[in-house]
Amino acid sequence: MDVYFSADIETDGPIPGPYSMLSVALVYAGRFDGVTFSAPENHDCAIYRELAPISDAFEAEALAVNGLDRDRLILEGEAPVEAMQALDAWVRDVAGAEKPVLVAYPLSFDWKWLYWYFIRYCNKSPFGHSQCFDIKTAIATKHHLPISRSGRSKLPARYKTRQRHTHHALEDAIAQAEIFAKVFEADDEGRGDRKAQGVYGE
Repeated sequence: MDVYFSADIETDGPIPGPYSMLSVALVYAGRFDGVTFSAPENHDCAIYRELAPISDAFEAEALAVNGLDRDRLILEGEAPVEAMQALDAWVRDVAGAEKPVLVAYPLSFDWKWLYWYFIRYCNKSPFGHSQCFDIKTAIATKHHLPISRSGRSKLPARYKTRQRHTHHALEDAIAQAEIFAKVFEADDEGRGDRKAQGVYGE
C-alpha cells in the first residue's frame, strides 16, 4: 500500500547546498492499495518545522515571496539535523509497514530539496530514491494537457480549494493534499469520479 504525504517547503534560494531550506511541512494525504483510495477526514496529521540556514548565501527575492525572517531563523531555527530526523521518524511512524510516497505540485522543486536534506542529515530518505507523485503530471495526463498548461495558476476549477496559495509551508501542504485527493479520484478525462463509479471501491 502507498501512503501519501503532501509536502511543501520554503527556501532562500533555488538549489540546496549553496542555499537553505527555511521551512517544511508534511501532511498525511491518504492511502492507496491499488484498488481503493482512502483520503483522510481532515489534515490534522501533519508536521511543520522552521530550520536554521546552512549558509550565508540567500536571494532577497525568495525571502520576499515567503515572508520568512531569515535573521530570526539564524537565532531560533531548528538545527537541520534535528528537524530532518524528526521528519523522517514522523513519516515512518505514520506509514507503518506501508510505503511512504511524497506528493508535491510541482514535484521537482520540493523533491530535490527534501531528498538532499534527508541524505545530508539522515543518510537516508523515508521516500527512498523515487517514491513520489507529481500532481502537475497527473493533471496533464487526466486532461490531455501539455505540462506548460498544467500549473497551479491554470488549475481546473473542479480541483480548486478555498485555501489560497499563501507560501506558508503548512497551509500550502494542506491545500495541496486537498487538490491531490480530488485529482486522484477523478477519472482519466477529468469528467467523472472513479470512487463514485466503484473503480476505487466503496
